[in-house]
Amino acid sequence: MLNSTQVSYFTLAAYFDTGVFKYLYFLIILAFYIAIVCSNVFLIVVICMNRSLHEPMYLFLCSLFVNELFGSTGLFPFLLVQILSDIHTVSAPFCFLQIFCLYSYGGIEFLTLAIMSYDRYLAICYPLQYNTRMTPNKIAKLTALIWIYPILINIFIVACLTVPLQLCGNIINKVYCDNYYVVKLACSDTTVNNIFGLCHMFTVIFGLILLILYTYMRILKVCFSGSKQTRRKAVSTCTPHLASLLNFSFGAFFEIVQGRFNMSRVPNMLRIILSLYWLTCQPLFNPVLYGLNMTKIRIICKSLGKRM
Repeated sequence: MLNSTQVSYFTLAAYFDTGVFKYLYFLIILAFYIAIVCSNVFLIVVICMNRSLHEPMYLFLCSLFVNELFGSTGLFPFLLVQILSDIHTVSAPFCFLQIFCLYSYGGIEFLTLAIMSYDRYLAICYPLQYNTRMTPNKIAKLTALIWIYPILINIFIVACLTVPLQLCGNIINKVYCDNYYVVKLACSDTTVNNIFGLCHMFTVIFGLILLILYTYMRILKVCFSGSKQTRRKAVSTCTPHLASLLNFSFGAFFEIVQGRFNMSRVPNMLRIILSLYWLTCQPLFNPVLYGLNMTKIRIICKSLGKRM
């Protein structure tokens, strides 16, 4: 029986021989990564350099864009190396580090989107009290919560729950390291892992889902009973956020389904695309969604384009 300290590496079994096409895949992934870095960095700079954008909504957006850089950097450089490699292995410490980065990215993303829902709820349902409710001190606390909680919880999951497990194998059927697949390799009792996962899901994830549903129900109520100007404001500010939220939810759903159900009948390439969807589509689409739909950002970007 092997334990986690004796497993020096993991083999990523989802990769397959692509021949000369691996260079094409490498260029596609590299283009995606460059697009993600350039677009997110550009919008972060735009928000930070323009005082007119130093409002709660744009500060939370800035945090969202920073997280896109964090998550994509935890994935794309690794993918680029693995695509060109003939031996798809990863050291155990790096594997656990990638698990921490990707799971932290997912937690930060979902928590940010939930808090942005709350922010839109206050702005639309309580416009006259918005500035007194969403104070700079409250924004700082919410931003700290967005980053500190997922990071601490994932340090605990990886260091205290996953690393100590006794493992009977080292083959992960994915193109990157995944905590669920590592736990599936365990020979030892995983009851604590399962109980913690269920408790975390019901208390935190379902709690955030209820918060999002409540805020949008109230927003819809105000839209139906309010003026055209109120409806226009709600649509312009909530549409990109709702699109981002649905995109992330679908990606997470695909990932959960693929891990929990038998997907052997699904073509390998499609399984790889579905497993990468939630990690690649958000960093790619969020800058486009918010850059094109948020009026202030669009105006500033156009003025910058004219100057250049």
